[in-house]
Amino acid sequence: MNRRSFLTTIMMGTAAFGAATVIRPSRVLSQTLAATPPLRLAIASRTIEVNGRAARVFGLLQPDGKQGIELDAGSSFDVELTNEIDEPTMIHWHGLTPPWTMDGVPDNPIALIKAGESVRYTFPVGAGGTHWMHAHTLQEQNLLAAPLIVRTAADRERDEQEVVILLHDFSFTPAEELLARLTSGQAHEGQTNAPATGQGGMAGMPMMDHSSMGQGGMDMGGMPGMDMGGMEAMDLNDIEYDAYLANDRTLDDPEVVQVENGGRVRLRIINGATATAFTIDTGTVLGTLVAVDGQEVEPVDATTFPISMGQRLDIRLELPQGAGTYPVLALREGAVERTGVILATAGAAVRRIAVVGESEGPIVGNALEQRLRAKNPLAVRPADRRFEIALTGQMQGYVWGMDGASDMRTRQGERIEITMRNASMMAHPMHLHGHHFQVTSVNGAAIAGAVRDTVLVPPEEAVTIVFDAGNSGKWPLHCHHLYHMATGMMAYIDYEDRV
Repeated sequence: MNRRSFLTTIMMGTAAFGAATVIRPSRVLSQTLAATPPLRLAIASRTIEVNGRAARVFGLLQPDGKQGIELDAGSSFDVELTNEIDEPTMIHWHGLTPPWTMDGVPDNPIALIKAGESVRYTFPVGAGGTHWMHAHTLQEQNLLAAPLIVRTAADRERDEQEVVILLHDFSFTPAEELLARLTSGQAHEGQTNAPATGQGGMAGMPMMDHSSMGQGGMDMGGMPGMDMGGMEAMDLNDIEYDAYLANDRTLDDPEVVQVENGGRVRLRIINGATATAFTIDTGTVLGTLVAVDGQEVEPVDATTFPISMGQRLDIRLELPQGAGTYPVLALREGAVERTGVILATAGAAVRRIAVVGESEGPIVGNALEQRLRAKNPLAVRPADRRFEIALTGQMQGYVWGMDGASDMRTRQGERIEITMRNASMMAHPMHLHGHHFQVTSVNGAAIAGAVRDTVLVPPEEAVTIVFDAGNSGKWPLHCHHLYHMATGMMAYIDYEDRV
């Protein structure tokens, strides 16, 4: 199948578990096969409405049609994943730390799931947190993503209402064509440029072998994390999307979540966008950030919070007494577009909110990162190995890379330190698979920062992370901007003692 037909094939039929589906013999990826039946999850086609038009997209659906899955911390992840679309694909469990063979990166080492095939995954869930799952292919652009929420006993006992928000950027143009435009020099059509912050391949084919990757001052008020410095112009947005979605909907028809007068709400926000950073704006309600990427942090109070691609935020809101509506908006970085959901008490009048604001969204930088402190930091110990990586690339030619990342190796039990220096003029949210790391330095300033799995490295800035090698395999480290990853910004950390 050629690249174009591969990306534009439409699933014949809409049922997630249709009776006519022919299921090929299942693969079982398991440490210990559970005795109870697995949770069934389908990679399926579905139709949503965007800007008044029907949009055929993908989804990850339970038999009752619900998107995503919810699990208990410390339980077994036991999922039978069935590919109900007409294309090979694979799902990555972003935020979990499964065995290498179950991580969900094509050909690393497991082949894509063929159309009609089922694969059963079983491994320990681990600790609680706000996570998600998504394709590690260009199919992610077509909304092949869903929440993956792991709750602790304390989460379930807490007197608060949870609201999960999955953000996405949407285009009626196929991902392959978007990538072709970028690589042919059309990236700056509608491009927004702005001063750089001072704070801060797949080659278009979903079944490509990933193993070849990786060689090669304004005060925004509510959030002390979005300052603008005096460096030369940076590139913010390289794709102009047709819409920006929160839980599959635009602000023309947003999700309205009923809340209690004076209630407590915990927002679990996932930036599932492929190429768009946002700032979360809680409006008149003060928010308290309590976790990033599913890992608890010391509380930070604000009304605006930056979130780059692949990252998650847990924000607690204490709503005022009385009837009212409380928009939670996601402001597109450096542009006027926005999306979000509306929290509303029973009977409150919900007013329309325009899909564009009066001013541009803040530049997403790393001042918040510098303030974050982990509630459960890694033990202090010297690094056994250190690596320095230069994040490189430019809009002209649209080729991105990670210099110095071709030979990153480790062994079980080692402490690894990686410093990433951004030599390009676009920001890069860098995601490490199979581990959680701690941020220990931003621009040379040592911190006991957040434990997380995705950290932003703004232009001309440097971030240092450390992690303990305790999950044998060959693990990707890559930019979570889908099109940067697709054109070379992906490398691997290889365990020398893996089996």
